[in-house]
Amino acid sequence: DGASGARRPRDPTVRRAAMKFHVAAVGHRMPAWIRDGFEEYARRMPRDAQIVLKEIKPENRGRGAAGAKAVAGMLAAEHRRINAALPDGCRRIVLDERGRAFSTRQVADNISRWRQDGRDVAFIIGSADGTSDALRQEADGLWSLSPLTLPHGLARVVLAEQLYRAVAMLNNHPYHRD
Repeated sequence: DGASGARRPRDPTVRRAAMKFHVAAVGHRMPAWIRDGFEEYARRMPRDAQIVLKEIKPENRGRGAAGAKAVAGMLAAEHRRINAALPDGCRRIVLDERGRAFSTRQVADNISRWRQDGRDVAFIIGSADGTSDALRQEADGLWSLSPLTLPHGLARVVLAEQLYRAVAMLNNHPYHRD
């Protein structure tokens, strides 16, 4: 009974569709605490909902790379690298400050719906300059993790934790408490 607040046990005869979460993050050589935090939540994920990190080499932002035209060119190059790193046919969600904010329950509901279409899901974290207009337009959705500006490494950890939390909710695991 949902009114009692008791968790329903998961029916072991119901097979969930497996999906993989790809995190395409522009940037590399993150501090150990970022790697450790991300890996902690990735390790906790059940086998039918794995998180895979794909670090994308950022375009060189050396001297003389100022100006909107130069930035647009760098973002276009990163866009190509992101596309090359992701599997064909996956759902693409760009993490962007202009995206829609979701509660954890809404993230869980989205994952539940996404499982039904049998596609993997890619979450894209851009560089310090964000992502190209074209990448955002091609995306299946834009998600804002927070109205705050987050360091990109921290966004990786927050994303991994929220994916773990949402999947735990779907599996009636006690990690999340309403």
